[in-house]
Amino acid sequence: MRKVLVTGGAGFIGSHVADLFLARGWGVTIVDDLSSGKRENLPDAAEFHEISVNSPEFFSLAGSGNFDVVTHLAAQMDVRKSVADPVADAATNILGTLNLMEALRKNRSPARVVFTSTGGALYGDLATPPNFETSPKNPDAPYGVGKLSIEYYLAYYARVHQREYVAVRFGNAYGPRQDLHGEAGVVAIFCERILNKRPLTVFGDGLQTRDYVYVGDVAQAVWLAAIKPLPAAGAVDARAFNIGTGTGTSVLGLAKLLQEIAGTDVPIEFSPHRAGEQQQSFVNSDRVRKVLGWAPEMPLVEGLEKTYAWFARKEQGVSA
Repeated sequence: MRKVLVTGGAGFIGSHVADLFLARGWGVTIVDDLSSGKRENLPDAAEFHEISVNSPEFFSLAGSGNFDVVTHLAAQMDVRKSVADPVADAATNILGTLNLMEALRKNRSPARVVFTSTGGALYGDLATPPNFETSPKNPDAPYGVGKLSIEYYLAYYARVHQREYVAVRFGNAYGPRQDLHGEAGVVAIFCERILNKRPLTVFGDGLQTRDYVYVGDVAQAVWLAAIKPLPAAGAVDARAFNIGTGTGTSVLGLAKLLQEIAGTDVPIEFSPHRAGEQQQSFVNSDRVRKVLGWAPEMPLVEGLEKTYAWFARKEQGVSA
């Protein structure tokens, strides 16, 4: 049996990734400190360690040599928090990743690292979408700066220490189990507000766009990145893949779609633009289609319907 270590496996995306690897017959070990992940997201068949990726215990576990793949999703995931406290953001995201890579290097582990980067925050507003992997990168928040820094570190480890890695740059993932505080938490926030008959708050003019990609499609991208042959390592973009639909949807448009799905007329209220928030973001995914054979399958409206239904069941106390 092949084995995967899933960091952040109690989180929104990480738990879906763990489910998919289990369904494919892999042994799954999850690491999560539960600072944002939820115990209820953990699959019963997975082995679980409640530890931080910054800890000596994680260093020992990751370097044990027992894993074929490490899918690294553990992160401080809130863009707003990264703006308020960039030191804490770097401590978790950058130093936690270095703890992983040093564990693999020093213990000569052959594990492939699948790093979940960001296509939603990496490129910034100085690049005109749709953004390609090689587009200029000028993140507008420390969250994106940290993710880009990690990709440079991974490219270094590949070139100098022959570490096996791939970076998947997600658009704004959404779907069941989504957290309200993540990079793309707006879908979850809108669902919960609609269910509680509260106004939907839109920051700025609401015309800022995001590339909303369903979590099931995202998990499939991680799976393919774990098992498919990869291009030769080299510059930072050599083993990076955008994961998105290629379509930008405005926040205001998203709010109206969810209103229609829920059959509600809760009002939309506007608040000032938030510092560090990117205006236009959607990605080109041609490269991942050609190299890994991935393409998004879930249409946005259907994905939002599934997501809203999940939050509705949760609100009613029905097991999702």
